Amino acid sequence: MKEIDDALGLSGAWTETGQGSLPSCFAVSDLALASVASVGQGVAALRSALGGDVTAVTVNRRLASLWFSFSIDPQGWQLPPAWDDLAGDYRAADGWIKLHTNAPHHRAAAIRALGCEETREAVARAVAGWQAVELEAAIVAEGGVAAEMRSLAAWGQHPQGAAVASEPLVTWETPRAGKIRDWGGTPDRPLKGLRVLDLTRILAGPVATRALAGFGADVLRIDPVDWEEPSLAPEVTLGKRCARLDLRSPEGQGRFAELLAGADLFVTGYRPDALEHLGLGADWRAKTAPHVMEIRLCAYGWTGPWALRRGYDSLVQMSAGIAEAGMAWAGAETPRPLPVQALDHATGYLMAGAALAAVRDAVAGRGLRNARLSLARTAALLAGHRSESREAFAPAGAGDFAAGVERTPWGPAHRLRPPLDLTGVPMRWDRPARALGSDAPAWT
Repeated sequence: MKEIDDALGLSGAWTETGQGSLPSCFAVSDLALASVASVGQGVAALRSALGGDVTAVTVNRRLASLWFSFSIDPQGWQLPPAWDDLAGDYRAADGWIKLHTNAPHHRAAAIRALGCEETREAVARAVAGWQAVELEAAIVAEGGVAAEMRSLAAWGQHPQGAAVASEPLVTWETPRAGKIRDWGGTPDRPLKGLRVLDLTRILAGPVATRALAGFGADVLRIDPVDWEEPSLAPEVTLGKRCARLDLRSPEGQGRFAELLAGADLFVTGYRPDALEHLGLGADWRAKTAPHVMEIRLCAYGWTGPWALRRGYDSLVQMSAGIAEAGMAWAGAETPRPLPVQALDHATGYLMAGAALAAVRDAVAGRGLRNARLSLARTAALLAGHRSESREAFAPAGAGDFAAGVERTPWGPAHRLRPPLDLTGVPMRWDRPARALGSDAPAWT
């Protein structure tokens, strides 16, 4: 996918190994391969900028596809369910709508809009009496998240779809003068000592910082005091340290300012105006830490009427026509999303690729750059690459997992082998997955 190379300024070649394609009318495994490759290319380019030897990059197509689904195999314990009991697709009076109710406040917002009891049967009856677009608007107005199922054509004609189509895959801000500190990387661990302040949640942002940790970055994830991701923490905290701060309190903001001032990269998946509402907006960050480069993520794009709308991968798939196209392709009677949350995972790897490109350019003396990406823009990239893969993708087997056992707080687990192989630069994680809030909010 040449658009990825162009967006990240990549030119190095890489080799593909492995076989198989996830079944979809879209080229999901091609997207997995290309987005993971962008991280490998980014590490190789950075190593070269630091004066290291040329590094050969190999990407395993099968493993890249598997990592888009899961990476951990619990031994003797189970991950909690990924979805709330009310979450899912419902038939409205004129079509389909997805309700995303995993967060308690989003669940409460949907129930307020529907005015019904909190049972799946009651929700289904209530949804059936609404026009999908009107219910979507009502839930959003209550502070919740929902998405009407639209076709690719309808999304292209929608003001937000048109806005997203006009955005680049990666929006780069104008470079500013400044230098990145010498973080002390080594030839085999080029990101060792690079400080990444991680203010991301489900799921693209955590995938990005997990990838950076795989090459040695010191990733410090910050969560609110009451936030949990029980089904995802074992997946995405690999290699990181995890702390908590109350960013609404003066004490929390003061500690956050110290952490930001000590960071090299700031990766955030908060909505575009969320930090502004906390008094931690772009102007404050530029004054507090002018040397820090930012990689920012949102759901529905950075321009257009939905630029500030909350969203998740599954909702963007509904809005942007992917679920409807899958339904038609499969001859199904219900929405058919991608076989994995490919928008999250691909955007996460592209965010990591953008972070590596920003560091590479800073090392080369080309100034400090910030980047912005969105799930909706990645959806537009995928929508342009169709596929007809209907063959079953073989589930993970013993040969797909790394040797040894990962000792997590939840119990022992096996972890998939890394999808990237770089000559002289192994992708590996120095810490097992850990529970949120396990560490102090401080740099090591």
